[in-house]
Amino acid sequence: MRALSWSNAFTRSFKRWMRKRPDLDNDIAEALRLLVVNPFAPQLETHKLKGKLSGSWACSAGYDLRIVLAIGTHDEVY
Repeated sequence: MRALSWSNAFTRSFKRWMRKRPDLDNDIAEALRLLVVNPFAPQLETHKLKGKLSGSWACSAGYDLRIVLAIGTHDEVY
């Protein structure tokens, strides 16, 4: 089973979004659940990023909300 680890920046952003937009709680929870099950599920639209975020990935958590993530190497993961 996959596990997610959350950076301090994600935790701060998540808390801020929940104060501003509590209606997004279900969208974010569903996206995180899908990430654990299958990070490349079609609903997430997971894709590599370019530019200064090169090496990171992003997935959709709603119409106007994206989650940026890093997928560790084989040695980091296992």
